[in-house]
Amino acid sequence: MTIERYQLGMFDRARGWADLNPEERRRRAAEASRDRDVEALWSLTESYLTLHGASGTATSPRTLRAYRWAVNRYLNYAGTQAVNLLRATSSDGVRFVRSAEAGGLSASSTRVQLAGVRLLYSALRWADATQATPFADVRPVREKTAPWDKRSPYTHDEVQKLLEHADTRMQALLLLCAHGGLRISEALVLTGIDVDLDGQELIVRRGKGGKQRRVVIGETLVKALKKVPLGESPVVGGSYTASVERLHRLCHRAGVSYRGYHALRHYSGTRLTQEGASLDDVARHLGHSVLDTARIYAKWSDQGLRRRINQW
Repeated sequence: MTIERYQLGMFDRARGWADLNPEERRRRAAEASRDRDVEALWSLTESYLTLHGASGTATSPRTLRAYRWAVNRYLNYAGTQAVNLLRATSSDGVRFVRSAEAGGLSASSTRVQLAGVRLLYSALRWADATQATPFADVRPVREKTAPWDKRSPYTHDEVQKLLEHADTRMQALLLLCAHGGLRISEALVLTGIDVDLDGQELIVRRGKGGKQRRVVIGETLVKALKKVPLGESPVVGGSYTASVERLHRLCHRAGVSYRGYHALRHYSGTRLTQEGASLDDVARHLGHSVLDTARIYAKWSDQGLRRRINQW
């Protein structure tokens, strides 16, 4: 029901712009751009994403927060640099991105910025307030660190230490990510209705991009889930912020370096690869739509090079 209300809210907000006659929509968008009205411009951007984006109302709250962050940063920049939003040029776009990079923003965060501001201008063109495309040809600098060197997974020993120091609810959350391979956003909204203990399966109903998938689970996770209430409410529940704080405290107690929940998901993919699973199996378990994404786990699990050099 929470998901349905969230989706309905997005659609209702989108209709606020879509139901306007074209001239009124153009006028309001132009006025918001002139005043750099953050709320109005974000509302327009979200409406365009809801109505014309590939995910529609299934766009995740996390994605919306990331895009809103990008729009806010750009509007702040435009204000300090006196950029006319409706007449922005490619030079304005390049300077914004380079200023973000110079300010220490990572390559991945810069890509999020680009996606968000491009979406803003798609929305402004939809409203017929401008035809400007200041970010069409802008590219961020390439990431210098290989993906497998950026965020390594927790080791098996570290996962065991975390489990030993966790309470029942936290054990279930850790194992949903480390054994089930769920993203933290997926794990927090999983309900008892989605859990089949006898069949040893989970149904992830709101995966990345709103996709649904079945996840096979093992005995350890089954035992952990038997210890928590399984009803219509979320199995673990709670907010993302609260769950991060819990993991920080747990890592401190267990003497484990904090690397976030995604490193538990990386542990799942790496362990599967180490045990001989094909990349196709790894991608299916983790819900990757692109097979190449699973190749990162092969990099982390490959000890062949180390063994060979150790013999030199």
